[in-house]
Amino acid sequence: MEKREYTIIADTGIHARPATLLVQQASKFNSDITLEYKGKSVNLKSIMGVMSLGVGKGAEVTITADGADEKDAIEGIDGTIKNEGMAE
Repeated sequence: MEKREYTIIADTGIHARPATLLVQQASKFNSDITLEYKGKSVNLKSIMGVMSLGVGKGAEVTITADGADEKDAIEGIDGTIKNEGMAE
């Protein structure tokens, strides 16, 4: 299992466009990938799940990947998060 923690720095948090980019990136991998926020965990491949968390600026989130390609999945998602200026 691979795990990364982030602090959201984007003014809009993880809203429609960033959520879509994360879901698209996560969907490229076979591993189970989850996004955790405030004790809730959702499938990062589900746009409705990600949007339902209402992640705002300053939020502490954890992304976990578990499966055969978990390292690649975490690296790919990490790249998307940093390239889009979502989190640090």
